[in-house]
Amino acid sequence: MKTLSEASDRQGEDRVQALRAFNRFWTQRIGALQAGLLSTPYSLTEARVLFELAQRDATSAADVRHTLNLDAGYLSRMIAKFRLQKLLVVETSEEDARRQVLRLTAKGRREFASLDSRSAAEAAGILGVLGEGEQRSLIAAMATIERVLEGGAPSGTCVLRPLAPGDLGWVVERHGALYAEEYQWDETFEALVAKIVAEYVEKRDARKDNAWIAELDGARVGSVFCVKKTAKVAQLRLLLMEPSARGRGIGARLVEECIRFARRAGYERIILWTNHPLKAARKIYERAGFRLEGEKKHQSYGHDLLGQTFGLELKP
Repeated sequence: MKTLSEASDRQGEDRVQALRAFNRFWTQRIGALQAGLLSTPYSLTEARVLFELAQRDATSAADVRHTLNLDAGYLSRMIAKFRLQKLLVVETSEEDARRQVLRLTAKGRREFASLDSRSAAEAAGILGVLGEGEQRSLIAAMATIERVLEGGAPSGTCVLRPLAPGDLGWVVERHGALYAEEYQWDETFEALVAKIVAEYVEKRDARKDNAWIAELDGARVGSVFCVKKTAKVAQLRLLLMEPSARGRGIGARLVEECIRFARRAGYERIILWTNHPLKAARKIYERAGFRLEGEKKHQSYGHDLLGQTFGLELKP
């Protein structure tokens, strides 16, 4: 039987191999392994340097080197090659005679324009064979990769939207994965979420039931459901927030949207059931006006828990 340390080491090795496999796939997919990028005489690095030079009228060699993290000698040889091809001119900086200023020539800008149009056509070709949902998933995945590796937070505008194909499976998967990671809840919780989602689809009355997905930078980051409990009582269910999007008020917006719908649907009250470890969610509920109405101990999802029922009166 493997020890935890051995299992962790193996998992780390698997992730390294997965990253390497993706690198091999993507470099082959965009033609980076060819002698010339996009059927041109330029390598990927040369094309990237031309891109940087084309973004401004003039820039220093040092700025290009730092931006692209290039070896000084390698960049110097590339600049010499571009000069021979009459793609750029090298000037001395007026502020500092020790600095080289690079400027694309008219020919250089024409070459960049050709590369740029070919690159755009290639990207359009990749997206063109995908459906709308696949395109959104691809763009969201790339935004996630960039955000994670840069160590930044999502920066785009949050959008709350109705359910779309694929969302229900995502709700089940993310609940199972996040609650296992953060609270060590077992697979019975994911099974419960799957049951709730299935019942929503089977019994939904569009006048009385609804659900929303929160998107940030094109990626799904949250969910909430409003379902009929009784003729006069609605129930808030399956509130979820991805860790990367927390602290931005998105959870509160989801809860507020759920309350607004319940009020418009004619419910007199809205309730929810949660458990004591979910402290962040409890704060969102309390700020929205929910009040604790009861607690009961239970053993579920592999743990001893304290279930909590909250309620909110819906005034006209």
